[in-house]
Amino acid sequence: MDLLAPIVGALLLATPPDEATDERLRAQQVELEMLRARLEALEQLQAQDHEQLTRVRAGMTPIAPQLVPPGPATAPVETARAASVPAKDPAAKATDLQVEWGAGAPIFRSADGVFSFKPRGRILLDASHTSGSRYEARDVTTTGSRALRLGIEGGVGAHFFYQFETDFAENGIDVVTAFLGWRHRVLGLDYDLRIGNLFNDRGLDASTGSDATPFLERTVVGTAILPQRGFYGIGAQGRLFGPTWHASLTLTGDDVDSTYAVSDSRTVLARVHWNPVKTARGILHLGAWGFTEQLSPAAGTVTRNTTIGGRFNGNLRVSTGPLTGATGDTGYGAELGGYAGPVWLMAELGQREVRLEAPSAFITRAWSVAAGWFITGETPPYNPRFGNFTQPQVRRSVVDQGPGALELTARYESLGFTHAAPAGQGWAATAGVNWYLNSFSRLMLNAIRWHTDNRDGDFTGADDGQTVSLRAQVSF
Repeated sequence: MDLLAPIVGALLLATPPDEATDERLRAQQVELEMLRARLEALEQLQAQDHEQLTRVRAGMTPIAPQLVPPGPATAPVETARAASVPAKDPAAKATDLQVEWGAGAPIFRSADGVFSFKPRGRILLDASHTSGSRYEARDVTTTGSRALRLGIEGGVGAHFFYQFETDFAENGIDVVTAFLGWRHRVLGLDYDLRIGNLFNDRGLDASTGSDATPFLERTVVGTAILPQRGFYGIGAQGRLFGPTWHASLTLTGDDVDSTYAVSDSRTVLARVHWNPVKTARGILHLGAWGFTEQLSPAAGTVTRNTTIGGRFNGNLRVSTGPLTGATGDTGYGAELGGYAGPVWLMAELGQREVRLEAPSAFITRAWSVAAGWFITGETPPYNPRFGNFTQPQVRRSVVDQGPGALELTARYESLGFTHAAPAGQGWAATAGVNWYLNSFSRLMLNAIRWHTDNRDGDFTGADDGQTVSLRAQVSF
């Protein structure tokens, strides 16, 4: 019997499987095919998600590595075009949303790539203390809101874009930026056309938003050499962008107002900037700008009181004294600067001539030199596309348990008025510290030594003092 056992076993193994076994094998085969199909479907969805995420992030590509990504209204046309490619998922609907967090706020994009939308906001809260003046009324401590803005920006397709912002600072409501725009390429160059209430493109510091200036206040070149209508005007602007330069031409009337009984002032403004040296670690900046303004009959009085030691001390100004009978004005300026590694240097100068009915014009001259050093190693947030400063890309934010970015700054600025004879002058020397907690929030400290010599008003004659100003801000 023991000799027959191997033979019987071999015969049993050679026996064909019964019907039950065959059925189990077929069921297992069907299950394997179903699992394979599900795995392929998951891999396809993963590839589509990756492609869509890549497309969304293409719309978030920064203009320069040291900057936060642009929003829908400021992105170059190629970046906007990359972000507007429709999703390939056949189940995607135009109402589906894709969200990417930018610098402090989300950017919403439709799945079909057509629509993009981003909320905007700006909170700048200041405190100021002045001492040392020979006028007791100038030695004051104040607080205020430099900016309390809320707005939106967005795009439709690769070419159409818009932006709207309202400012609630100083307990008022003002429409600031509000425009519609179109961007495209011509002769291999980017261009855009904008219509609405437009912010001046005028000098490096004056073209920088209040949330991105290296100091609490812009230089006197930006605040004194400007059209009578101020920083904004309703009109049209064209901008052309090259690899290392940009040029703009703007025609505007007055800022947003409710005066319709007389004609607006008319302002023509042009600016060009060029980076003859542009590397990964350094840039040389050259710029020039100018404007001419034909004043409305409603703007015949052009008296100006220019900030010299801080915005939130209304008694601390360099004053022109009463100026009436103005018919127009012309202003122009030049820019020189750049950065190397974490250090930047910028110099600006400008002159404004107000045409009066009197024989001689009223002339304003201003200049400034400023420098900064990111001791934590960040590259200065200079924007080579627009020739101004913007928000930086902080390497290790406080939110990520890093130190943030720390910047030391210094500036000297001078301002003088002349009308046949000197008519008021002043200067200020500022040392500052900026601590960027992340790319959209920072704390600022400015210590200012100032001098004024007004020929008119309540605070005449030579006067000196110091102002310490603080700011806490969030901007997105």
